[in-house]
Amino acid sequence: MNPYPLHPECPDLRRLADNPAEALLRAEADIVAAENAAEADRYRRLEEIEEAQQDGRGVTRRTFVAGAAATATALATAQFVTTSASFAATKTGTLIHVFLYGGLDGLSLVAPASDPVLAKARPDLLLAEDSLALARGFKLTSAFAPLDKWLKAGQLGFVPAVSDPRLSRSHFQAADACNLGGLPGETGGRGWLDSLVDALGKGTAFRSVGIGSTLPRSLVGVNGAISLNSVGDLRLNGADKYRAATEKAIRGLFTGINHPVEEAVQEGMGALATAQKLAAKPYAAAEGVQYQGVGNAFKQLAQLIKGGANVRVATVGMGGYDTHENQGTREGGQLWRRLNELAKAMAAFFTDLGDQAADVTIMVSSEFGRRVASNSGGTDHGHGGVVTVLSGRKLTSSLLGTWNGLDKLDSGDVPEYNNMFNVYGSVAQGRFGLTNAEVDKVFPRQKFTPVKIYA
Repeated sequence: MNPYPLHPECPDLRRLADNPAEALLRAEADIVAAENAAEADRYRRLEEIEEAQQDGRGVTRRTFVAGAAATATALATAQFVTTSASFAATKTGTLIHVFLYGGLDGLSLVAPASDPVLAKARPDLLLAEDSLALARGFKLTSAFAPLDKWLKAGQLGFVPAVSDPRLSRSHFQAADACNLGGLPGETGGRGWLDSLVDALGKGTAFRSVGIGSTLPRSLVGVNGAISLNSVGDLRLNGADKYRAATEKAIRGLFTGINHPVEEAVQEGMGALATAQKLAAKPYAAAEGVQYQGVGNAFKQLAQLIKGGANVRVATVGMGGYDTHENQGTREGGQLWRRLNELAKAMAAFFTDLGDQAADVTIMVSSEFGRRVASNSGGTDHGHGGVVTVLSGRKLTSSLLGTWNGLDKLDSGDVPEYNNMFNVYGSVAQGRFGLTNAEVDKVFPRQKFTPVKIYA
């Protein structure tokens, strides 16, 4: 049963749609269309129509935007009014931020080989003999072996000892700060990726996308990012039998209204058309590519990127990294399996993109690292995590940033040798060609100091 039935004395509205929002929208569209037709018939030339509007004669589409029915229209269009007007030069490329919820033990991903501090503090969590060699005497877990091709090509790198003084050991507080690019009071609750979108210039409704059922904090802000589980999920609300008519009504109402919302709605309708076109037939990945687990999120991004949706920033979330016990650093272990699933997903994604991967960078991070010492086969919350970078561009090294050893721990944690937001900003800067001043605006109260990432 419709929880919002139309009044029984409104048979014409009931004929237009089953719910008030769509019915009112389409009714208003019909009224405005009739009024515009009458105007066109009465004032046969464009100059006369404009003169009539300036004199206040007749009801125009612009009048509708400010009218009582605007609320119903907003309900029907809110899911795709996704961009704000911007006239800066458009940056190219795509940055995908993968956030590992729970606090990744960075020393189980990359670690200095044969380190005496690690041998003493975590003998049960040392990386296995089959680990991959990195620069500067580090090694990489064999769970990341699916990415060996890009490691050898100089396109996979790791920044160790990454943190920020504002991060606590609370999952909620630390994840919030990481996604906002600072504390809520410093950022106004706006996500750092949404701030980054400001610097990227005009784009499509798909320029910022979160893969998942809820929008991550990093994309919350003024640019109206799209959140979706799959490309096929993006469609106009309402019954299928009325959808085409509703889309037509929205296009008509928001054309030629001389109002900023016109551009947003038209871009949104374009996004709907793109999504419907892409979802019209099953997605066929490149030969040999299979997506599993978190890879299904990357599959949606591959479909958008290869379909020409012009994604600029996107997010993927993955849980299961709060490893207080039975961490399992070696092959088959709990953490090893999670990292292996992630590596397979990124490898499938880059393989699927083919030549288009040259314009894509994936940055992987977590809310914090974990303590150096093991505890019951696991690790407790700490600092000094790792940021992973997989890029279509060549990197300066497989081990990036500053590393000054583990001789002096920070209250049992890996010290902060590389500030998190300097790393985030440097990855974005190199991907999009941003200036230092542009990066400064992304992270309020953070004086940006670049970290050399790209060759």
